[in-house]
This record gives sequence, C-alpha cells and structure tokens, in this order.
Amino acid sequence: MRLECRYLNKIFWEGEKETRVISDISFEAREGEFLCILGPSGCGKSTLLRMIAGLLTPSSGEVIYDGERNSGPLNSMVFQEYGVFPWMNVIDNVAFGLEMRGVPRDERYHQSIAYLKKVGLSKYAYRNPHELSVGMRQRIALARAFVNHPSILLMDEPFGSLDAQTRLILQDELLKIWKEQQKTVVFVTHDIDEAILLGDRVLVMTSVPGRIKEVMTIGIPRPRSLQMESSKEFIELRMKIWNCIRSEVEKAMSHDHDES
Repeated sequence: MRLECRYLNKIFWEGEKETRVISDISFEAREGEFLCILGPSGCGKSTLLRMIAGLLTPSSGEVIYDGERNSGPLNSMVFQEYGVFPWMNVIDNVAFGLEMRGVPRDERYHQSIAYLKKVGLSKYAYRNPHELSVGMRQRIALARAFVNHPSILLMDEPFGSLDAQTRLILQDELLKIWKEQQKTVVFVTHDIDEAILLGDRVLVMTSVPGRIKEVMTIGIPRPRSLQMESSKEFIELRMKIWNCIRSEVEKAMSHDHDES
C-alpha cells in the first residue's frame, strides 16, 4: 500500500493557548518500503503516526492510502508499550484481530501459531503474558500485527523500552517477516543506528513544531548486520544524520529547560 501525507498540521488547545505540534508535513511512503521517522524527543513523531493511523484527526491536511482518504482507524499499529491483553493467553492475544474479523477459531489459531513460530514463541502459546519478559511480550505484539496481514504497518518506537541485546534480536526478526511479506512499514524511532539498520529512507524531523527537515536514502545494501556499524559507509551515514538532527535535539533540550 502507498501512503501519502499532505500538508498535515496538528494543533492542541489548552483553554485559549495554542500549541502547534505538527506543521505542514508532506511525504510519501512507497509500497513495500520500510520508512523510518527520526527526530528529537517531543518533536511530534508519535502524534504524526497517530494521525496516519486515524487515531488523531489532523487540524488540517489529509492522509491518503492508495489514492483514498483515510476514513477510520487502522488495526496495524505497534506501540512501545506492546499493549498485550493481560487477561488473554498468548495465542488469543495474537489471534485477537482475526477473531474480531470473524475468522473461525481453528483457522485463527492455525495462523497465529505460524506467526508465533516466526518470533520464537510457539511453545508459550498457552501461557499468560505476565509470565513472559518484556521482550517476549513485544514479540506477541509483532506477531499480532503481522498475522492480520495489514497493507501498512505503523510502529511507534516498538523496541524503545528493551535492552540492547533484545532490541537487536527483534530488529532482525522484524526484518525477516517484513522481507517475507513486503508490507509498507512506517517506523518511528529516536535511534540513528536503528534507523540505518532498518530503513530504506529516513525522514528527519525538526523540534516542535515538527516538520520534515530532510529525507535521506539509506544506500547500504540489504541484508544489513551489526557488523556493518563499524564500516566506513555506516559511520559516514550516521554522522550525516547526526549533523542534520543535532541542532534540533539542542533546540528541544533548550525548550525543555525554558519550560522548567
């Protein structure tokens, strides 16, 4: 699925005080592309993703999917908080979207087990989420997102709360499933290395109000690995992105200091 964002703006009001969070953002995510959105904390990345998902209404502008205006929430978003249902076992968490679509129990379990195998959790299918680690719960969220076969997958810093080792494993698992399905992915992150490892392109956002500052193509061939981080190409790209975003991080920190 091809995604277009056209002149998106988002303003929040507190009484008569106006706060512009997103300002005139326009971009396109191509069909099957892995697009990363990178920006300093508080720049409106999550607000942008929620508008794309239909969870927030833009103050102005529009979101277009394959030429059609978005008319309702998508069921293909993965948050940092992983959002599993604690009262459901693992397989019922994964199968939830299929159940809501009326897929018969045997068929939705069959599909869910297949995706639990992909993320290494099939033997935990009938365990409860509280028995599993944070990283394993995030794997449940990944399996649930992909088993629904979304045309586009929206991910809001899904690995942000994980330790470095678990994050690397899940990045690899995500890329394997994405390569199989070739879905369009829009992935919000604040981590430059993660954006380079995962993305086809990176949209760099300014500090609030969030705008698109620069669009960078990641020209490093796939498959990419951790060993590439020491390569000249990777280091140069990391520095290029850092030089682009550094002033925005400093602005965001200065804004936080002024408000404290």
